[in-house]
Amino acid sequence: MKIIIVGLGQTGNLLISSLSNESFDVTVIDKDRKTVDAVTDKYNVNGVVGSGASRETLLKAGADTADAIVALTHVDEINLLSCMQAKSLGTRFAAARILLPDFISEAEDLKKEYNIDYLIKPRQDIAEEIDRNIGMPGFTKLEGFWGNEVQLLSMNVLDNSLLKDRTLTDIKKSLGFDFLIINVMRNGKIYIPRGDFMIESGDSITVAISKKNMEESLQKLGIKRSRAKKIVIIGGSNTCIYLIDTFKKNRDKITILEHDSSRCRELMERYPDINIVYAGGETLEILEEEKVATADVMISLTDNDETNLVTSMYGWSCNIPSIITRVDRPEHLKLLHKVNIDITVSPAELSAMKAFRFLLSHEAEDAGKDIGKFYLLADGLGEIIEFRAGEDFRKLDTVFADKAFKLKKDVLVTAIIRDNELIIPSGNTSIKKGDQVIITSTRKNHIRSLNEILS
Repeated sequence: MKIIIVGLGQTGNLLISSLSNESFDVTVIDKDRKTVDAVTDKYNVNGVVGSGASRETLLKAGADTADAIVALTHVDEINLLSCMQAKSLGTRFAAARILLPDFISEAEDLKKEYNIDYLIKPRQDIAEEIDRNIGMPGFTKLEGFWGNEVQLLSMNVLDNSLLKDRTLTDIKKSLGFDFLIINVMRNGKIYIPRGDFMIESGDSITVAISKKNMEESLQKLGIKRSRAKKIVIIGGSNTCIYLIDTFKKNRDKITILEHDSSRCRELMERYPDINIVYAGGETLEILEEEKVATADVMISLTDNDETNLVTSMYGWSCNIPSIITRVDRPEHLKLLHKVNIDITVSPAELSAMKAFRFLLSHEAEDAGKDIGKFYLLADGLGEIIEFRAGEDFRKLDTVFADKAFKLKKDVLVTAIIRDNELIIPSGNTSIKKGDQVIITSTRKNHIRSLNEILS
């Protein structure tokens, strides 16, 4: 598959890193020669210096024969124009990132007008991710999945965890609800665990849970959401607006701290029921003046990683129960994860993931493989893939406990969706024609068809 990537910021670099494990022919475009040279030196990709909106530049990159273009610059208009130009030259599929609220509200019209197949909307996506995690403790993170029917819970196993020093079989028997531990990260290595796998303190695990059983599941796992009566948001960005618009109740308990006075006025007009505070002085002084330490939830959403890091560390030192931090730079993500300062959200990481799924879905479509959704986990070492079970699946109607049903090493059937009902598999489960089958695997297995899960 021949791919063109326009824009080599944080998102572009993360996407190229993910694609480096795939057999794609990648060409990158950026106006900065040093940036292009750095990427082409690091990865096995081709580079073109110029504007992605230029037909001449796109032709140099091979847009007339390309399978897909992904435009990820920081200028929405360039992303839209790059895709439109590439499609007119012969590129088959196009995806563009958009950031401006006006464009996001017109997303469907833009897709038609610019002949774009997919729009990546990181600010809206980040707001949804934050809303899902408000009140969650810092050693956990909830991620919506498959139309939110399946929830993925990522968590670090602490010394006092109910899961510590127990096998998966023992955990499932004692806790008694529908869930599945689908991967374990230990000392930088990924494991796709079976029933006899022992969970240890320090493990990072991902659990698949039905949404309808979520609150009960959290309770049985010993995870308690903190109350969210008083919420403080640092930074009145567009992401903040998307987030506020998802809140239906108790807006009078929300405080937004914003350093730009004109933005404060805009927010006051838009949200008369919310406490908007001008925060134009020293960050720590303002946090203390506004008694942020008494908040139940603190969300740092400025466009500056360093400011978000400082405010989050302040919240951590004050024992604020739930802290959510926007972070763009990978090194800052790693720093916060090392000290376990609650939940991080990254627009760059999320955009790269959305673009990666877009490309893989079209690769599978070209190969005639029935892959639906695709998701990376465990720092890109694992993947979750959806397949539609057809008549050609070799083990239709064979229960998993049958010796004839043998999975490849490091492969797990995570969930099955049948007639819009979610099934967390057990030994008595079987795959039937028409099922949506969700598989977890290590990336080195490179599973791209349902029959490839079998040993």
